[in-house]
Amino acid sequence: MTEREWIEKDFYKELGVSSEATADEIKKAYRKLARTLHPDKNPGDAKAEARFKAVGEAYSVLSDTEKRRQYDETRKLFASGGAGGFPGGFGSGYSGGGSGGFNSSDFDLNDLLNRTRAGQGAGGAGAGGLGGLFGDLFGSGARAGGTRPSSQSRRGADVESEISLGFGDAVRGATVALRLTSPARCESCGGTGAKVGSTPRTCPTCSGVGLVTRNQGAFAFSEPCRDCRGTGRIIDDPCPECGGDGISPRTRTLNVRIPAGVTDGKRIRIKGQGEPGRGGAPAGDLYVVVHVTADKLFGRSERNSDDLTLKVPVTYPELALGASLTVPTLDGKVTLKVPAGTSSGRTFRVRGRGVQKSTGANGDLLVTVEVAVPSELDEEATAALKNYAESTKSFDPRAGLL
Repeated sequence: MTEREWIEKDFYKELGVSSEATADEIKKAYRKLARTLHPDKNPGDAKAEARFKAVGEAYSVLSDTEKRRQYDETRKLFASGGAGGFPGGFGSGYSGGGSGGFNSSDFDLNDLLNRTRAGQGAGGAGAGGLGGLFGDLFGSGARAGGTRPSSQSRRGADVESEISLGFGDAVRGATVALRLTSPARCESCGGTGAKVGSTPRTCPTCSGVGLVTRNQGAFAFSEPCRDCRGTGRIIDDPCPECGGDGISPRTRTLNVRIPAGVTDGKRIRIKGQGEPGRGGAPAGDLYVVVHVTADKLFGRSERNSDDLTLKVPVTYPELALGASLTVPTLDGKVTLKVPAGTSSGRTFRVRGRGVQKSTGANGDLLVTVEVAVPSELDEEATAALKNYAESTKSFDPRAGLL
């Protein structure tokens, strides 16, 4: 995407959110639109596909904190002069005099620098200062009266997806097939943007650097080349699949390895599996958010996620007299010895029956015993309990309470 496109496109409007929207609001709006416009739900609908692509493009900018900051500041800087204009009367061509040209009575260099100093680190007065300003706005290397590497070279955006895992798979680790539909390098043109059999040519206006320099009195200003839209290339015969962008929505299946012991909400980074870069730049990364479904029996310790937790119901006699209990684990059963006089709520540690750690050792299983009280008693059980209560009336568990 060129700098001029940043100025002309309203990504907030594309997602249907305000410019003050939070990151969560932006993500929610994108996911809702992506589900509605997904090519799988709209087969053969060119308008839906184009809208899906535009929504993805907007999200790739607004979901990235740094890109969003640059986008907001660039649009704010150019807002009062229109697309390609400057505050105080710079027109899109920066030419002196006439409509849309330079108006020395309206333009205040200090005002321009002050408006951008906080976010962009503007330089001092003179051509070098403004060159530094545009270098920060449009990428490192841009300087007044100079050149920079072509703006077509840009790292691909990061992509975020989600998966759901069963409790056992999260504890043991698993390989999950993840189906993704996101912008990817166009398979038809190989990312060049040109129709098969043709190749892009170097822009003669900017000599392939993507910028042109215009002089205005004592100052020299650089702006994205209009002929190539800042890419440094001219595509005479665009690829019909991607329209010359070199990127198109594509559905692919990726096998993702989930490590053992992953917790709910964990974000896993897969390097180089995001959107492809432009002009030979590296691809972005894929971030997979893992949602772990709860298990009916087991849980994870809050103190140490490598330890599993398990609550086991027991009878009062088993605690009072002692007992050997058979309790389940994730991979079998173990026998747990409960000593006589054990209190309800006591936790026992079973070594090595928890989550497998990256070191190869396992966490532990924490078993908590809790008394289960029967909801109904027959006459014989009632009489026995009354006799027990009578024989132990000297024991007062609340003696130290009052």
